[in-house]
Amino acid sequence: MMRLLTGAGTNAEFRFSPRSVDAFGSTVIAEGSADGAGQLLYWVHAWTVGPDGVITQLREYFNTDLTVTRLSAAAATNNASCLWQSRRSDRARKSLPGLVLAI
Repeated sequence: MMRLLTGAGTNAEFRFSPRSVDAFGSTVIAEGSADGAGQLLYWVHAWTVGPDGVITQLREYFNTDLTVTRLSAAAATNNASCLWQSRRSDRARKSLPGLVLAI
């Protein structure tokens, strides 16, 4: 992935097409699709951005539905609050495994 993001890779068949980008404090969530090797892939990236604007962590999920929740002491007593959820257009036709990312 690093080679592709930095331009060092030469895989011309794989192109990211972001559909949405949302931020929650120091976490940025981007989702979209890519047409690679003849198949449509759904992806979600979760970036952690430092105070200087530099990405310090990247989590990448392919063909997985993702729910982002806020985890705090208050959330433990009042149920965790959902901040973001995957918005795939093909949700009704295609079932994918689901993950919860707690921030």
